[in-house]
Amino acid sequence: MGACCTTHIKYQGRHHAQDDLAKKEGKGHQQDLTTPGHNGAIVRLQGSSSFISMYTRKGKKGINQDAMTVWENFMGEKKSFFCGVFDGHGPLGHKVSRHVRDTLPFKLSSIIKTSQPNGCTENDAAASAGQSYGKNDSNGVNKDRFSSWEARLIRAFKESDEELNSGLSFNSYNSGSTAVTIVKQDEHLIISNLGDSRAILCTRGNKNRLIPIQLTVDLKPRLPDEAERIEKCGGRVFAMDEEPHVLRVWAPDQDSPGLAMTRAFGDFCLKDYGLSSIPEVSYRRLTNNDEFVVLATDGVWDVLTNKEVITIVASVKKQSAAAKVLVYYAVQAWKSRYPGSQVDDCAVICLFLKEQPLVSKSFYDQDHDHDYDMSKCGGSQLDFADSNICRDKKAEEGETVINCDFTMDKSIEQRD
Repeated sequence: MGACCTTHIKYQGRHHAQDDLAKKEGKGHQQDLTTPGHNGAIVRLQGSSSFISMYTRKGKKGINQDAMTVWENFMGEKKSFFCGVFDGHGPLGHKVSRHVRDTLPFKLSSIIKTSQPNGCTENDAAASAGQSYGKNDSNGVNKDRFSSWEARLIRAFKESDEELNSGLSFNSYNSGSTAVTIVKQDEHLIISNLGDSRAILCTRGNKNRLIPIQLTVDLKPRLPDEAERIEKCGGRVFAMDEEPHVLRVWAPDQDSPGLAMTRAFGDFCLKDYGLSSIPEVSYRRLTNNDEFVVLATDGVWDVLTNKEVITIVASVKKQSAAAKVLVYYAVQAWKSRYPGSQVDDCAVICLFLKEQPLVSKSFYDQDHDHDYDMSKCGGSQLDFADSNICRDKKAEEGETVINCDFTMDKSIEQRD
């Protein structure tokens, strides 16, 4: 959802609403929750670590249907990560998103392990055979590595979707979930996307300027290729009169369910009519200029631009609080921009690529005893540096581009 408008939002000082929020969430802190995972991984469902900040908050529509997970030391490799956020929808969307949250990384880990000789890691297997993954192309994409990951991810997504339709204790016929995931191994980043959650990368450009790079495309019916697939399979794509700017996916013989995305787990009422569980998979080679990755559900992207998101995250002094601060500002933007609507659920994972603090004196040269104005970090226009990933899909209809004067309230960060 979104609108073409210019809005100024300024949040400054501590408000009673923030105090209420802290009371409702205990002390305003989601405690760390980790469990052992497959093949030596550490599974984190909330909290933070040296490289991770994650936070979710229920909206005003009922139960929180967003879910998220981080598998640290993925496949038993130090500083390797699987990160994913999942946005459920429909009557049992919360059960779908949580089920996929738990099964998808396990299935991917299992698929990778069975494909490796003697249980070696991917890098060990190549080294023991005296092989490498070959040369990168002109865009820095290692085609051999990418093809291998793409096949495994598509298989893991497919098997996870099939499991939802195989006699579980809940029904996914009219309920489903999006998914956006990343796997980081050394300088390799593999991104998978199913639906309209999103992943972005913050990197540094000329003069140390922070630039957002959108790693995924919001897979919505407004994309011609997506709409064509739906219609060829007998589904319908149209907008309701009360939401003329929001195209939705409908069954051929009834005005339901009206999905705002064209790919999802579950939603088997539409699987015969073009709705797909095959993710878009892409690869990016990380460099020393890259700072962090943000994965979030559309509760964040519906009200904040990519530039605003990286500005908020980069301005947080304590990295462990970054996801919570971002969710807080998304909620305030919802209340300011859409005062008559219900705030959506929000889930955020920030993966920091460097251990040292991101924000330096060159980034904000101000007295730390005062709030610092993030509007000085740059404009709110999207700045896509990777045309190969997002070509011809900039500033999509569902994204509101605004001029926004943020003033960071440090008390949010301190209540971690």
